[in-house]
Amino acid sequence: MNKNIKNIKDLIIEDIENLDNKPIKDTRVLVTIDFGTTYSGFAYVHKENPENVVVNDSWPGKEGVSKAPTALQYDEKYNKVINWGYPALIEDLDEVSDDSEEQCPRPVELFKLHISDLPENEKPWLPSKLNYKKAIEDYLTQMSNLIKKTLKKRWPTLIFPQQVDFVLTIPAEWPPHTTGIMRECAYKAGLITSFDSDHLDFTTEPEAAALHCLTVVNQHNLRPRDSFLVADCGGGTVDLTSRKLLPGGLLSEVTERAGYLCGSTFVDKEFLSWLGKRVGVQALEKFKSNCYGQMQYLVQRFFCTRIKFKFSGEPTEYRTIKLNLQQYDLPKYVTGEHRKKMEEAGWVLKIDFNSVKEIFDPVIDQIIKLINDQLNFSNEKCTAIFLVGGFSESPYLLRRVKETFKYRVPITAAPAIPIAAIVRGAIMYGLNPNIIRDRILKWTYGIGVCRKWVDGKDDINRRTADGLIFYFYELAKRGKKVEVNQKFWEEFLPIRSNQNVASFNIYYTPKHNAKYCNEPEMKQLGTLRIVRSNNERSDINKRIEFSLTFGRMEIKATAKNKETGKIYNETTFILDI
Repeated sequence: MNKNIKNIKDLIIEDIENLDNKPIKDTRVLVTIDFGTTYSGFAYVHKENPENVVVNDSWPGKEGVSKAPTALQYDEKYNKVINWGYPALIEDLDEVSDDSEEQCPRPVELFKLHISDLPENEKPWLPSKLNYKKAIEDYLTQMSNLIKKTLKKRWPTLIFPQQVDFVLTIPAEWPPHTTGIMRECAYKAGLITSFDSDHLDFTTEPEAAALHCLTVVNQHNLRPRDSFLVADCGGGTVDLTSRKLLPGGLLSEVTERAGYLCGSTFVDKEFLSWLGKRVGVQALEKFKSNCYGQMQYLVQRFFCTRIKFKFSGEPTEYRTIKLNLQQYDLPKYVTGEHRKKMEEAGWVLKIDFNSVKEIFDPVIDQIIKLINDQLNFSNEKCTAIFLVGGFSESPYLLRRVKETFKYRVPITAAPAIPIAAIVRGAIMYGLNPNIIRDRILKWTYGIGVCRKWVDGKDDINRRTADGLIFYFYELAKRGKKVEVNQKFWEEFLPIRSNQNVASFNIYYTPKHNAKYCNEPEMKQLGTLRIVRSNNERSDINKRIEFSLTFGRMEIKATAKNKETGKIYNETTFILDI
């Protein structure tokens, strides 16, 4: 049966042939960046001394910490960055006053979540004058300046960024094309000199975490063929990946990566919800709008420092903590019955053990469910669960995971300094990308093709004027384990003898089975356009082989003459890993 490629709008992606003319790379230093929802960090290593990995612990406003807050302080018009990291946030309640609130615009935080699939009404606040991409670009610009200064101090003759390779980690569950967004922001921030630079690579946060966990598998007697699960518990997302340890220290992916927005910031959100029930939601919203610095201090310095970071879930280890609301301007916004009750209590709230557990459990329960689902999806016996990321330092989270899975998984542990696991694992990936042997596809890939419309079989509304129907032809299915450079291909024939141009429109979808290219959730990755010679047009039976080859970080689409082997065209697309 003849198979034809739907000829629609051309979307020409960079031709792979253009890459052949690029100069030979002279990179000496590898830098990895963990751009997080609440905190961000970077690590670096000279390629001649790969054992000497340095995790940066010197930040504006604070020394001796692995990460800085992902926060920006702008001028009044939100054009220029005044402070970033620790100086952008209130460290002392004495710094907060009504006057300072008026003079100092509200800091911008959690803007990374604007890339996520959160509903618009649940996405964090951003000033109307500021686009989230601009905020990411501005933050990466500040990091770029600090990285340049740090590297220059260590290696004065280093040419930045030309002699530097970067690996940027991304959440496993980000929507499609977000690697393109981050590449654009990295380019505008000065990390790379051109948008298509091969000095920038990506890996997922759980994949980097899994690589870092290779450094501790010997401590837990894991052997080749053993499988382990890594839960990267950050501020915004919790990402999970199941991996199998192979001979030679290689890693294979066991199941499709999973993740959800249930990181540590959602515990903060539950705390504010708990507080809102006692003072009134409207009062809390007014307090947040008019006294953001105080609200941020209440969450970070009071709740996180005194409660969240220490809570273990053991009643005998917890002492009820009192919150005196008169230290803040919150009482002036409280009205009605809430005000009456708070006045009777002297504006003091007692945060007892059950209250803290009530705040934690909705988030912890979601993480437990993610881990349980990931274990159920796997046909392999899991030997260990490793928790990494800032939230994994929560004693309560570690306790709950151990208690829940102690009869199912022998080992539950967190490596040393889990907050730095991502940047350290990304270093391992950047130095040796081949350590990842395969990945599980999280999308179904295919192309748009057409055939003759069949009466009684096909939808009458999809019949074209010339009696054809266009549909989605699957090449690689979601959930398929794909080795690096594995090729998926099929042969096609032109449907018309005079057809000299063919456009292979490439699509992807989260569905395991799809029929049409205009279904919901179906997205177009790009188009590969070919031109057939006069001799080829004269023979309608000249077969065209179309293939998708999945590399480390790209998908290569190729169309060639099946009989002669002549390649019509090749195009690469960024692989949304």
